[in-house]
Amino acid sequence: MVAAVRAGASVLMLAGFYLVALIQVVAAIAFGVWLSTLMPGGLAVKLIGPVLIAAIGSVAIGLWKAARAKPKPPEGLSVGPDQAPELWRTVHELAHVVGTRVPNEIRLVPDVNAAVYEEAHLLGLIGGRRTLYIGLPLLLAFTVDQLRAVLAHELGHYSHSHTRLGAIAYRGRLAIGGTISRIGQYNVAGWVFKGYARLYLLVDNASSRRQELEADQAAVRAAGRAAAASALREIPVVDAVWGFYFRRYVEPGWESGYAPDDLFGGFAELIAARKDELEELRGQEPPSEGSVWDTHPPIGERIGAIAATPEVARPADGRRAGVLLPDLRGAGRAMQTRMLNVGDRQVLPWAYFTAATATTTMQREADAVFRAIGRAVGAHQLGLSALLDIVAANRLGAAAESLFPDATRREVPKRFTDTMAMLIALAAVRSNVAYWQHSWTGPARLVGRDGQPLPTAEIAARAVSPQTVGEARAWLAHLGIDPGSAVVVEQRASATGAGVIAAIANVKVDGVEHDLLVLDKGLVFVGDPGKSDKGKARLEELVGSAPADEIAKRHRFLPYEEVTSFAVTKSVPLRADITLHSGQTISVQEAWSSELITKNSRDVLVDVLKRVSD
Repeated sequence: MVAAVRAGASVLMLAGFYLVALIQVVAAIAFGVWLSTLMPGGLAVKLIGPVLIAAIGSVAIGLWKAARAKPKPPEGLSVGPDQAPELWRTVHELAHVVGTRVPNEIRLVPDVNAAVYEEAHLLGLIGGRRTLYIGLPLLLAFTVDQLRAVLAHELGHYSHSHTRLGAIAYRGRLAIGGTISRIGQYNVAGWVFKGYARLYLLVDNASSRRQELEADQAAVRAAGRAAAASALREIPVVDAVWGFYFRRYVEPGWESGYAPDDLFGGFAELIAARKDELEELRGQEPPSEGSVWDTHPPIGERIGAIAATPEVARPADGRRAGVLLPDLRGAGRAMQTRMLNVGDRQVLPWAYFTAATATTTMQREADAVFRAIGRAVGAHQLGLSALLDIVAANRLGAAAESLFPDATRREVPKRFTDTMAMLIALAAVRSNVAYWQHSWTGPARLVGRDGQPLPTAEIAARAVSPQTVGEARAWLAHLGIDPGSAVVVEQRASATGAGVIAAIANVKVDGVEHDLLVLDKGLVFVGDPGKSDKGKARLEELVGSAPADEIAKRHRFLPYEEVTSFAVTKSVPLRADITLHSGQTISVQEAWSSELITKNSRDVLVDVLKRVSD
């Protein structure tokens, strides 16, 4: 009965949106008829036309798309009763406690989350096939009690028939959002629609928050107050660690062309190694204030509601939740194979993945240094040996001054010491004298064959002075480090790891029509872009089609390090000249028909080029 009432409320709210549209159509027609008695009919049509288009056209498109769309549940890795009997037994037990039928399927997903989905029928009044989604990171990080609380919460959505409303809520949000997006900001009809949309979301979000509190009560019945509250506190902790894990350990290697062979196993190792840091995160108080626009109550409020719920006594189970899955590591590897598209990346065990990542990153930094010094001395193929010759000739101050624009030539050699240490470390790796030692408790360490750190800083301090560079060469030879092994690899900077920060369509570059992407590492000039009246849509499609570095490979890429000066001759529409170290000048001319992917794209372009040319 509760499900029917809520389904009816959702349908009525959505129907009310189209009733508002119908009222506006009738009012606009009546107003147009009245205006036609006071002025020529053509003028009256021009005045009411925008309102009719907004009320009829935009709503019709929004409704049509909503009617055809369905929520797309995540794929996941299906785990049957034969593969995880203990997990299924637990889910059966929890379903009985919360008073609902058991899901038809359990799927593991690579998210710090759990969710339920139901293929309901007849506007949610009739139940359908059910799927329970469990984030593998939860199995790796949670205790059995915490996982029981989370799963009971999700199954509680079933017992209160919350999942049956999913399709209606999805279609309602899609229809209203699609309609609003097609109405201009100055259209009077749009103001009415936007006001109703806010009302719809207020009602829908309030219902969602009530559902979360109801599901929390199910968690208490199945796992007890302590486990239910602990699980709520633990989710943001695990989510933060999961994000840190990807930023620190996974993404640098992924951007460099490598992939770890055991993504989820690495996360388990990180959790085990950083227990003290996790305890610090757990000590932070969860937020207790929320907004009427939130779909979930703040965690502090939910914990308070749990504390006021009658306790359910049950024996504690502090084992790791992974015990519910017989082959947890195998499941992680299977999901990685199924859901992670590594492309042409080299898959490596963690120790080799970390070493390859660190070496590639260091080589990229060294290449930038070698290119900058090479431009200063007129050398295209520079390496550490040639650099030591430059030091011996007392030319390092002039050769490296572009790397330290705020230092005098006399100050440059001392400032260059850390950079020299990095170049020596690269030579040590290339000479097989040193290797990167993987660590889950901190950054990778560069160590020698004996497992001890190399004296790269001490050698570098001697290598930047013409008086002591000979001592540095002798020390390198003693350690077996060949300076000739550290040379520039990328003769020109690439867009590896770059992101799009702005874009302008319909720009003339040296008089030829282009679209222009502004990356955080350079500019991408897209030739022969297409029709000028679809600029913004074209930019959005291009940016969404592939990572920025892949787009840069397909088109003309200009790294910022090649820019020596930038001059603006006109602000709007933009007219500017970009001068390169080679002496070439690139003319950029924005047109009145140019379109910006974001309002500040022009300012971003100007600011970036001014900054890199200063």
